[in-house]
Amino acid sequence: MSTSILDATSFWALLTARSAATPDQVLLIDDAGRSLTCAEFLDQVERVAAGFHGLGIGDGTPVTWVLPTRIETVVASFALSRLGAIQNPIIHIYRHREVGFCLRQTGAEFVLHPGEWGGFDYQAMIEDVTADLDRPPRLINGYSDLPTGDPASLPPAPEYLPGEAPVRWRYYTSGTTSDPKGVLHTDQTLIAAGTGLGKALEVGPDDVGSVAFPYAHIGGPDYIVMMLVFGHPAVFIERFTPGGAVAAFAEHGVTMAGGSTAFYQMFLAEDQKVEGPVMPRLRLMAGGGAPKPPEVFFAVKEGMGVPIVHGYGMTECPMICNGSPSDSDQQLATTEGAPIDGCQVSVVNPDGTDAGPGVEGEVRVAGPMLFKGYTDPSLEADAFDGEGRFRTGDLGIRHADGHVTLTGRLKDIIIRKGENISAAEIENVLYGLDQVENAAVIGLPDVDRGERVCAVVETAAGHPDLTFDEMVQACRDAGLMTQKIPEQLEVHDGALPRNATMKILKFELRDRYKEKAWP
Repeated sequence: MSTSILDATSFWALLTARSAATPDQVLLIDDAGRSLTCAEFLDQVERVAAGFHGLGIGDGTPVTWVLPTRIETVVASFALSRLGAIQNPIIHIYRHREVGFCLRQTGAEFVLHPGEWGGFDYQAMIEDVTADLDRPPRLINGYSDLPTGDPASLPPAPEYLPGEAPVRWRYYTSGTTSDPKGVLHTDQTLIAAGTGLGKALEVGPDDVGSVAFPYAHIGGPDYIVMMLVFGHPAVFIERFTPGGAVAAFAEHGVTMAGGSTAFYQMFLAEDQKVEGPVMPRLRLMAGGGAPKPPEVFFAVKEGMGVPIVHGYGMTECPMICNGSPSDSDQQLATTEGAPIDGCQVSVVNPDGTDAGPGVEGEVRVAGPMLFKGYTDPSLEADAFDGEGRFRTGDLGIRHADGHVTLTGRLKDIIIRKGENISAAEIENVLYGLDQVENAAVIGLPDVDRGERVCAVVETAAGHPDLTFDEMVQACRDAGLMTQKIPEQLEVHDGALPRNATMKILKFELRDRYKEKAWP
């Protein structure tokens, strides 16, 4: 690994250093059989950057993109980085409510979209949610019609000193409120996270990675940084199906697959359909974003002969902990790994003092990968403690060996397949229904999703019980994305349990319904 790559302070510097070091190394591969070497990737990025520049995009221009996982998406994002634009990636499963909020808060001047994709018209959605703006953003089809130009027309690339890079990324997370939270990152915070991930996974140039999750997720920059720093390619999956993904991974010799607990389960199921390994070169499964039950680890280890090397991160701190292939099975099965290189992880008592090894407390983090604040600065007052550490809201235990096990959350959120879902947002929809007197939305353990979303309702007097189909339709009518719609509905017998201050006791509901057969 060259010193220039390690010293890169921007995405553009990282790409140019990698291209200079290994120009003929294949970097990007897709499931349609296309590929780009490092030099070819750099060339396409410069041409698209020139096209963007010709449209008026430059240093500091706010640009939102809502695009699927494909080579063109990576090219477009790096072209924007070349110009110093402020990017707002939005996961393509988000719909009117989330997209409209993000576009307004960021003041996006341009929006890259895929047109009609996956049976949904993204251009129509964006036009709809921006129709009332005095200056609606300019729309660009970023799927198949990226603009190009002469790289000679480009201005000098922005240069950043170590530790002084400006905010160039706005990622959104639902958090615990009904409105998404805009999380501010620099190139350098994302580079620190991706470099730490690669060190934890012990990757090298002979590895072949995989990106089957949405590239617009905070895991996207983690992965592309790892690829550029350590010089290995990855296969990008645009339309995920388990069978299609493993076929592409086998064809291209993928050594690292995964994404989350749900992916581990799906790949294990595919492996069990054939004799011999379904992905012959696979050496590990890696991912995060949802709890990993120990039984899933041991099922994969026994069935596929590879370990799950799970990690822990969040939009505010993309990588916090991660397992390593050299960890023991017990460490990999029961923890989220050790803190990645540079990340300072503390587990503290309610008064902020260190909880000590083996004692449960709140997880707080600091380090060069930590975000720079929120788009709405009013959210920052409670986000950091007096020492500048970020309050994750997660409960955990730090073991004597430094590994961390998560045990719960202080925040009332549900983590379903790596997505933070606000219970309050769904409850607000339910409370608007005539049939519902009271409602509570809870997360129940689910081996495939990490948690599934369960709505528990108390029927209003004089009304029939709410049906599952009525609940689903109400959520859709309210504009909730599909991932937020509860998979389970329980009509509670009698009044919902409450404490002395009349707060609904969700832990009692979780205990009551967690063992119920479902579906």
